[in-house]
Amino acid sequence: MRGTYLQLLLRGLLAGLLAGLVAGAVAFLLGEPQIEAAIALEEQAAVSHDHGADEGHAHSHGEDALVSRTGQQVGLFLATGLAGMALGALYASVLSAARHRSRLSGPVLALVAAGLGWAAVAAVPFGKYPANPPAVGAPETIDQRTLLWAAAVLLGLAAAAAAVAAARALPSGTSLASRLTAPLAVFLAVVCVGYLALPGIDEVGEDFPATLLWEFRTASLATQASLWLVLGVAFAWLTERFDRRSAAGTRGDR
Repeated sequence: MRGTYLQLLLRGLLAGLLAGLVAGAVAFLLGEPQIEAAIALEEQAAVSHDHGADEGHAHSHGEDALVSRTGQQVGLFLATGLAGMALGALYASVLSAARHRSRLSGPVLALVAAGLGWAAVAAVPFGKYPANPPAVGAPETIDQRTLLWAAAVLLGLAAAAAAVAAARALPSGTSLASRLTAPLAVFLAVVCVGYLALPGIDEVGEDFPATLLWEFRTASLATQASLWLVLGVAFAWLTERFDRRSAAGTRGDR
């Protein structure tokens, strides 16, 4: 993987912006219908809860939100674009350090890093604490749930680091099958131990539609997957183009 750190950083920002916008489109197309349905259920539950209360108290739930749904939907793409750029910067920084210790080519290293990033930051936390729609979750436990989710992210990063260390520790003559299965086994072992140590949280009400919950969680997972997939593919493509131009320029100088 050729280029200075600044060049890698710019490459990561560009790939991250593209990945964020694609993820925003996926979230809008797949997740917005479930969010609308969940909000409708939440408002219906609030009205039922306030039934029989004084008119002023009941009216308080009907007040407009600080940001309209249209504004939230527009802000979705802004948020995912900025988040994608921030992720791309971190991703490029990791690759800048990893390229000096890896024998993989630049594009392959970019794809492998994106896969590990998705597994560590998205898949592992999702497996223990899957995303919930707006109508699910008690407000008083939001801090606890946030801290546990952060702990699950750290668990995923630790598992990814352990898998990389296991792959590097294998002898040079190790078969391809062992090079794939050994790091995977280490990754899964660390994740399983962490899952047992972390407490479980289930605040989904018995009356909440199972289909709506499943569709929302599927949309959330698809959004994360598209973010990391586009980030890895875009960065790998940009890296391959840059490496080819650099190699051609080097041959032309001779």
